[in-house]
Amino acid sequence: MFIDRLDRQQRIAGWKQEVLERSSVVVIGDDPLLTSLFILSASALGLNRLTAMAPGLNSSITDIARKINEKMELAFLEGYFVHPAMNCLLRGCKAIVDLTGYGIANKLSFHRSFLGDVPTFRGFITEGDIDELKVFTYMKGREWDELTRVMSPSQFPSPKSHDPVLSIILSGIVLEEVCRFLMGFEISDEVISYGREKPGAEDFNLSICVVGAGALGNFVGLGLALSGFRNVTFMDPDVIEISNLNRQVFFYDSVGKRKAQVLAERLSEIFEINARYDISYFDMQTDISSFDIVFDCVDNFETRLVISRKCKEERKLLISGGSSASAGQVVVYDPRTSRHTPAEILGLDRIVDERKLNHYRRRRESCIYRPEPSVVMTNQVIGGFMVDLFRQVIGGYEVDNIFYDSNSPKKI
Repeated sequence: MFIDRLDRQQRIAGWKQEVLERSSVVVIGDDPLLTSLFILSASALGLNRLTAMAPGLNSSITDIARKINEKMELAFLEGYFVHPAMNCLLRGCKAIVDLTGYGIANKLSFHRSFLGDVPTFRGFITEGDIDELKVFTYMKGREWDELTRVMSPSQFPSPKSHDPVLSIILSGIVLEEVCRFLMGFEISDEVISYGREKPGAEDFNLSICVVGAGALGNFVGLGLALSGFRNVTFMDPDVIEISNLNRQVFFYDSVGKRKAQVLAERLSEIFEINARYDISYFDMQTDISSFDIVFDCVDNFETRLVISRKCKEERKLLISGGSSASAGQVVVYDPRTSRHTPAEILGLDRIVDERKLNHYRRRRESCIYRPEPSVVMTNQVIGGFMVDLFRQVIGGYEVDNIFYDSNSPKKI
């Protein structure tokens, strides 16, 4: 079952799962949620040897991480990384992940990388009128002036609690870089960054429909729940398959059950939200009149086209996301300001027409019949961006569509 669970990512050209499974990674943090989100996705990816040092972890998230991957060995040291004597925990590791917001930890991890061959993957969030995340990988030989852009101004540790949606995005990008390094793929030599104004007033009572309860749906649901939105309905007729489990993080023990039902029940239980489910297909007869916002998290162009048409017809705010093994996009349709729907921007009419000529037929068991490579990080990043753009729109800001490419140095 463990091998089958990882099937989709092992279809990626050059993928080296055995390298990931035997590589030891150390995670240093000061925000329990951010640190735990990295552990969650690392577990789904099949990183089996993790050491975390932080003042605490989010027990709900780490409990899921342990259930996702029974082979994962997680050693947790409670506290802050503040002294060279603590370098002993870095012995034998292949990568250091520094998610902290204090200079002592930054200097200690960078110094360890300078002395040896182990890189430091630095990821952090700065918050103010403009919230920004940055990611940079340091290894011996990289320009020192770049380090000044990723050093924390505060030298001493203090408890942190970052924006949860930015934490989802950040931890996914950092894990992407760690994964690429361990398997010998090219990593970014730039400072990866994403910034936006702090979300304005948010109405947590909005009625939300998430169409598609797969990988994107899992992370959209997680982002909504962590942000405080309580009234969410998941719509998906599909059942959970073993090959879903490398990226659909809430389904660890539910193979054969309905995705929408399991996701709604699990999020309601963990985060005390009012999540519902609907196991119907989405079509032009679907009633969306009661919803304020629709998230398009589906895995096929045919349904995505229908969602765009339906939301345009009924003037519903639509956040549409799509992902592949290495890239993805988020396209927003706001009926008050948008001229074109996501389907029109992405040219889905033409693609669907071509498929009809080839007698394409949508099958419910999509992952069996359309076994493209898929991995957790891209879905995590795109799902996070979907929720982030949604929060900006309802907060009164104009937004740009997001295009993400893990093979690009800038990524975003």
